[in-house]
Amino acid sequence: MPHPRRGATPADAPARSAGLRTRWLLAGLVAVLVALVAGVSFGPVSLPPGSVAAELLNLLPGVHLDSGLTAQEVAIVTELRLPRVVLGLLVGALLALAGGCYQGVFRNPLADPYLLGVAAGAGLAVTAAIVLGAGAGALTGLPVTVPLAAFVGSLGAVAMTYLLGAAGGRDRSPATLILAGVAVSAFLAAGQTYLLQAHSDSLQQVYSWLLGRLSTAGWHDVLLVLPYFLLTAVVVLAHRRELDVLALGDDEATSLGLHPQRSRYLLIAAASLGTAAAVSASGLIGFVGIIVPHTVRLLAGSSHRVILPLSMLFGGAFLALTDVVARTAAAPAEIPIGVVTALLGGPFFVLILRTARGVRA
Repeated sequence: MPHPRRGATPADAPARSAGLRTRWLLAGLVAVLVALVAGVSFGPVSLPPGSVAAELLNLLPGVHLDSGLTAQEVAIVTELRLPRVVLGLLVGALLALAGGCYQGVFRNPLADPYLLGVAAGAGLAVTAAIVLGAGAGALTGLPVTVPLAAFVGSLGAVAMTYLLGAAGGRDRSPATLILAGVAVSAFLAAGQTYLLQAHSDSLQQVYSWLLGRLSTAGWHDVLLVLPYFLLTAVVVLAHRRELDVLALGDDEATSLGLHPQRSRYLLIAAASLGTAAAVSASGLIGFVGIIVPHTVRLLAGSSHRVILPLSMLFGGAFLALTDVVARTAAAPAEIPIGVVTALLGGPFFVLILRTARGVRA
C-alpha cells in the first residue's frame, strides 16, 4: 500500500504549482503596467504618473477621468510616448519569447537570438535592404520588405549555426553551439561592415539602427510589428508543452508520439520570425533573450509552460523600462538602448557562466 504521506503529495503539488504560477502571472502583469506608466511619464518633459495613469484609463471605452493634463500634454502621451512604449513592450516580449524558445529547442540555457547569430543574420539582411534601396525609408516607415528580409537572414543564420555546431559529429553540445553562433555572428558582422564601407552614404542611418533604438512616429510601426508578434506568440505558446517533451531527449519524445525534428523546425521558424520583426523595428538589441528567460527559469520554474508566457510579460516590461533609462540617463541626449542592455547583459552572462561552472563542479 502507498504511504499516506506520499499519496497526498501529488495531489498537493499541482495546487502549489498553480498558485505559484498565478502569483508570477500577476507579477508579470503588474510589471507591464508599471513599465507602461513609467515609460509614458518620464522623458524630456516629465509628467505626473498619476495623471498619466488616468489619461491611459481614458483610452478605455466608457472611462472619463479628469487627468489634469493640458491638450498638449495629452498629445505627448497618446501620440508620442505611448506608441514608443507599446513598441518597446512588443519588441521586448518577442526577444524574450524567442530566447526562451531557442533555449528549449537547443536544450541550452545560454542560447538566445543574439548569441546564436540570428539577430546578426537579420541585421545583415536589413542592412542590405536599407543600403541597396529595397528598404527605402525603413527607419521611419518599416515597409513589409524589411521584416521579410530580416526573416530570411535570421533563418539563414540559425541554419548556419546549427550545421556548424554539428560539423564535428551528430552531438550538438552547448559549448559547440555557442562557439558556432559566435563564429556565424562574426562572419555576418563582416558582411555588414563590407556593405557599410561600400555605401558610406548610409553609414549614419544604419549605424544608429545597429545600436538599437525605439523611435517611432505614431502608431505605424506598432501596427506593422503587431501581426508578427501575434503569429509568433500563438505558434510558440501553442507548442510550449512540446518543448518540455523535447527536453527529455529525441527517443523519449518519439515514444510519446512527438516528431522531434518537425517540432524543432516549426519552433525555430516561429522564433526567427519574431526575432526578425523585433530587429527590423528596433535594430540589434542584445541580451534580452538571455536575461529574461533565464531569470524566469531561476525564480518561477523550469517548465516552458511557465517560462514562455512569463518571459513575454517580463521581457516587454524590461525593455520598456530600459528605454526609460536610455532616454533619461544622459538627458537631453539619448543613449542607444542596445548599449544599456549590453551593460546589463554582459555581467549577467558572466554570472550565468560562473553558476554553470559551479553546477558542473
